[in-house]
Amino acid sequence: MSDAPGQKTIFDAGHVNSFVEKIANSIYEEFFSKKNASQAPDIAFLGIQQGGVPLARRIAKILERKTKQELSVGMLDISMYRDDFGRRRFLPHIYETYIPFDLDDKVLILADDVLQTGRSIRAALDAVTDYGRPSKIRLAVLLDRELHEFPICADYIGEKVSVPREFRVKISWTEYTGSDAVYTMLRTQPDEVS
Repeated sequence: MSDAPGQKTIFDAGHVNSFVEKIANSIYEEFFSKKNASQAPDIAFLGIQQGGVPLARRIAKILERKTKQELSVGMLDISMYRDDFGRRRFLPHIYETYIPFDLDDKVLILADDVLQTGRSIRAALDAVTDYGRPSKIRLAVLLDRELHEFPICADYIGEKVSVPREFRVKISWTEYTGSDAVYTMLRTQPDEVS
């Protein structure tokens, strides 16, 4: 499949799958490996809409296969919590928030597709506190661009990427587009980094 005008593929489906596996393996080692099996905590996943949702679901599926445990997965919309709400030229699309579990005292793993400035994660942390008080929150991201403007770092990273700031990094998920890929494209709005 060739790239659309103005975009360049930097990772294909094989890479995306290996990044997800890497994240799942890191979570498994921290919480479910033999050395930690006796004290495995109550873990749940919350995917940040929209790109974090397939990531959260895929990580949970891998861990369910490894542990033979059923894991809870929810979805979180952060649109109303962003610090640029009202400053953008267009109102954001509001997606569903669905949290089918009690957040209190859980180890919560937030999942997002790309960590850029950290502003989206800050908004997600604000949103989470409106729904409960997890015992611990961890962050899993498929890609980290290392453009952090907030003191926020991911605990589990599929891959670090160095792409000039004037380019967007977009992830195509099979669940939404029919194929997995990561591509870059020149940014058209100055306020597109999140």
